[in-house]
Amino acid sequence: MLYVKEGEVMSFKKSFTTFLSNAKGFKFLPLIVYILIGAIMFSSMFSSVKPEKLNLELFKISEQTIRSPYTIEDRASTEKKQKEAEDQVEDVYTLNTDYAANRVDLVTSIFESVSEVNEESSEDYTKKLQIWEETSEEERGEEPKRVSLEKKLELLNTKLPTDIIGALSTSVFTVLLEASPEQLSRAKDSTVTAVNNIMNTRIPANEIENAKNNVDKELMYANVDVEVKKGITELAKYAVIQNVFFDTEATEEKKRQARDAVEPVRILQGQIIVEEGDLITKEIYRQLDLLGFLNSGNAFQPFIGLVLLILLLITAFVFYFHDEVPQKRNRNSYILIFGIIFSVSLVLMKTISLFQQIDYSEIGYIVPVAMGPLLVRLLINERVAIVSSITFAICGSIIFNEGITGTFNFSVGMYYLVSSLAGVLFLSKYNRRGKILQAGLFISFVNIIVIASILLLKNGNYTELEIGFYLIMAVVAGIIAAVLTIGLLPFFEAGFGILSTMRLIELSNPNHPLLRKILTETPGTYHHSVMVANLADSACEAIGANGLLARVASYYHDIGKTKRPQFFIENQMNIENPHDKIAPQLSKNIIISHATDGAEYLRKHKMPKEFIDIAEQHHGTTLLKYFYFKAKENSEKEISESEYRYPGPKAQTKESAIIGIADSVEAAVRSLPNPTPEKIKSLVSSIISDRLQDGQFNECDITLKELDIVAKSLCETLHGFFHSRIEYPDSNGQKVKEA
Repeated sequence: MLYVKEGEVMSFKKSFTTFLSNAKGFKFLPLIVYILIGAIMFSSMFSSVKPEKLNLELFKISEQTIRSPYTIEDRASTEKKQKEAEDQVEDVYTLNTDYAANRVDLVTSIFESVSEVNEESSEDYTKKLQIWEETSEEERGEEPKRVSLEKKLELLNTKLPTDIIGALSTSVFTVLLEASPEQLSRAKDSTVTAVNNIMNTRIPANEIENAKNNVDKELMYANVDVEVKKGITELAKYAVIQNVFFDTEATEEKKRQARDAVEPVRILQGQIIVEEGDLITKEIYRQLDLLGFLNSGNAFQPFIGLVLLILLLITAFVFYFHDEVPQKRNRNSYILIFGIIFSVSLVLMKTISLFQQIDYSEIGYIVPVAMGPLLVRLLINERVAIVSSITFAICGSIIFNEGITGTFNFSVGMYYLVSSLAGVLFLSKYNRRGKILQAGLFISFVNIIVIASILLLKNGNYTELEIGFYLIMAVVAGIIAAVLTIGLLPFFEAGFGILSTMRLIELSNPNHPLLRKILTETPGTYHHSVMVANLADSACEAIGANGLLARVASYYHDIGKTKRPQFFIENQMNIENPHDKIAPQLSKNIIISHATDGAEYLRKHKMPKEFIDIAEQHHGTTLLKYFYFKAKENSEKEISESEYRYPGPKAQTKESAIIGIADSVEAAVRSLPNPTPEKIKSLVSSIISDRLQDGQFNECDITLKELDIVAKSLCETLHGFFHSRIEYPDSNGQKVKEA
């Protein structure tokens, strides 16, 4: 058995305290802590994101079942399906309706040309006949003859394009030229109607002959001579042409729509690519290559992603610490505390994750992850604790990704996030040390609900033993988190001298031995301290200072008066003032000593340093005017003002300065015979002005604007204390005041 001497323990504790004191003042401590946090995060998640090396060769047997680690689009397969969809699209042929009108116009033009030739020939004959008849018989020649068919054909050839003349046989024109006007008119109407009807139907290239054959059906009942019908039938067939043509743009648009309608082919997360014992075909090999299993050159990418994630999380820490923890609260101490809590939590998480390798893949549910956020909530603040909860959830989802496809185990991540937030939110409502264990039980209850929801959402078949195992882990995680929090909290409070919110609330308990001492031995001082606490609390909150610290410190700031309580006016109940019987010099020493006596008393009982500082500083180096002027009246010698000043030091923080103001204001207002709002405002302004001119705020960072806000806050609070009373007559008819 090993024995450790008490001196060695004390030496270690002293060395550790010295180390912490030196570390808290180190300029680059935050940078070092952030680097260490990042290094611990990287080392704890390194193995979880490290790509697994697989022995995969084409046309070899797979040694294990391989699943897709994430969802990805298989573009090659998608393009293949799109090509197949395009190939199935038929060419688009568009009906050109203008062709029907054009061909009708062509037929009409031919008939009109024939009519013109006949009319011109007739007019020419009539004119020649008229001239012949008007000529004397001696001079007459042969009687003029009508224009021959040959000449009509020649004249018609001049009126029609050569392509039409070449396309139609001479018999067509002959029949039309020889037809009577009535026959020609009926032939025209029949032909135009037939061409119009046929050309308004779809006539692709391969249907032209069928369309021409339909001319016979259209002209079957035409009311013309047989020869004329033959002629117009040939003419109509000539007029019928293709009117449906291949539409390149419409075809491409249809193919594009078919291509866009194809759903992308995706390899889903968790999808089996190849099963153990199966042959790795070309298609499987291509999918493995697509998923990155074959590309060893990209093995560094997950690590770059991990570094970027860590930098993002650390940036959030930097932002919240800079924004949420003022420099006056010794930011380095809080950053160091956070670094230790975060590191311990992450190491604990990583240690438990090692059991995943021995078929305990769900062991992550037993991690007491809420411990870290609980400590951060108690020692720093709620917002940093919430950021910590999110960070632990992200880290945990990566660390406990064994047995799942993908990098993040979202079930564990959600479990950690809800578990941590449950503890933080519970303590935000019940911020007392005695509630930590209850917070652990509350976390266990929430854990059970979260695990139940996860199991139900997965819709799996679980045995009663498995369900029991999950529930036990949920309960144990919450309780262990509370136990570890209770065990580690005193270490941080003592080792770092942290005055946490919970510690302040505990010290404000009226049953605390020192407060009981003040109450029983100096009840007037106790009442005065409570009034000062109310004034200081509201004033500090008004300017963004720590109101709770000011309130609780005010309860203890005058504890030095318990040494000689009767020498302080608030405790002189039904007794003579002892200062009337002693010299001003002695009175001064007694009054001034209460600040130093109080500091020593608090130091002896190991009270927080903030309380000790406020007990020493709340009077600063102010002058005891009453006894100073009394001494000057009673002495012929020159009395130095410095002899009647408090030893100080002056206020170093806003809380100390405000408590000093509230202390003087409360005592002064209490001495007013009839405190009115105007008198109170004038008195408060006078006290603050005197302290400002006396240089009592030179060593703290309070501003003139903040002093103005403090004055308004003190006046508002004092108006509540000294509000007007309503006078009621008593039984004897005299008026009495009632609050």
